[in-house]
Amino acid sequence: MNKMNVLNNTLINSIVAAAFGLMSLTAQAESPSAMPTANTSHSSMQQASSESHDMKKLMTKGMDSMQTMQMSGDMDKDFAMMMKMHHQQALDMAKMEIAHGKSPEMKAMAKKIVAAQKKEIAQFDKWLAKHQ
Repeated sequence: MNKMNVLNNTLINSIVAAAFGLMSLTAQAESPSAMPTANTSHSSMQQASSESHDMKKLMTKGMDSMQTMQMSGDMDKDFAMMMKMHHQQALDMAKMEIAHGKSPEMKAMAKKIVAAQKKEIAQFDKWLAKHQ
């Protein structure tokens, strides 16, 4: 395996590991009050389960996109493209939290993520436009 392939594989593995870390931190940050209780209706538990399933599908779709991206061999361009995908995935997950989350703390964090990720995606887009 040549040096560029090793670097590209390392970049992919790092981004995937970061994405899984984000999922783990999000799960750990949920408050006990957000968990279903014996008094929670069956339909609301199904809704929560469906939303969690949708979040996981969103995460899987983003990871699949990164893993199937055609690498250019230009480390800077590949980094920008993959990080843009990674940031878009975070943006999509944050929007889902804002729409369906229960914790005010997590919703506030999601709003900060939306602002930060949009700004960074714009920076990647600007750089990529200059380096096509």
